[in-house]
Amino acid sequence: MPIPDLNIPWTASPLFESLLDVSGLGEADRAMVRAFAREGYLEFDPRVPDFERVRSEIIAECSKRADYPQRVSDAWPEIAGVRALATAPGVMSLLRTLYRREPIPMQTLNFGRGTEQRAHSDAMHFDSVPSGFMCGVWIALEDVDDDNGPLEYYPGSHRLPLMDHLALGITGSEQRGYEHYGAYEELVQAVVCELKLERRVLKVPRGRAIVWAANLLHGGSPIKDPARSRHSQVTHYYFEGCLYYQPQRSDPFLGRIQWLDKRDVRTGRLIPHVYNGRAARLRRDLRQRVEWWARRAGLDRMLKGSALVAALRRVLR
Repeated sequence: MPIPDLNIPWTASPLFESLLDVSGLGEADRAMVRAFAREGYLEFDPRVPDFERVRSEIIAECSKRADYPQRVSDAWPEIAGVRALATAPGVMSLLRTLYRREPIPMQTLNFGRGTEQRAHSDAMHFDSVPSGFMCGVWIALEDVDDDNGPLEYYPGSHRLPLMDHLALGITGSEQRGYEHYGAYEELVQAVVCELKLERRVLKVPRGRAIVWAANLLHGGSPIKDPARSRHSQVTHYYFEGCLYYQPQRSDPFLGRIQWLDKRDVRTGRLIPHVYNGRAARLRRDLRQRVEWWARRAGLDRMLKGSALVAALRRVLR
């Protein structure tokens, strides 16, 4: 009897072990995929070509920006090293094995310091239909230890139900910003305490990486030495053949969905929305239609962060 390959990440399938048996993977790869299915993350060597030159370029170029060291978003069009990390062949190959779909790098974040961000799930911010075809990859650009704010994560938490604003009785689509996000963070902390989830801390030399599943709870540990930097890059990936949206600001059963029109870091083109193998025609409100046309024309990059865009968004809410 054939084993159905369900339209979900195969590591989340109830038939995963049977699928793994017929996958054709070698023993080492099978053990790696099984560990990712169980823990929701993997530490690995991303094998970035000419890594020392790339890391030096990223740190030097990001350091020229006003929003660094806190966070530089989507620097990949201007900084070649950021794009090189996001598209590193070793990373892309690993993601193909873990998800059995083509990965699409769709956002980069560069940090000069630890974030000290409270535990959260990326699936709250980026999800897909079918759910789960998203992941994050964090690469250390310098040594990380207890003192400079290492990444922390909770193994196995990716198997928990997605906790969004609806779980708190909040209508997410009515938000103007992040006014209810604190309540979500408190919910996550309560779950961590109630279930006594194990907290692990990533202390690694520069050049090492971690990949985590969309719903894995993770955050940034406290910075013990304020004088220390912690240069790193996060790249978020979607996988081909899905719809892409933001649960935090969506209420699908009210017909209010915040679609995410992200660009493929490899090509700069907008990632197509696909439903069951067919290009999808999405229903968008006026604000989303204006933003989509601006993105399609490339104006999103030209006007990124401008007062005009901010004013337009306020008017169209």
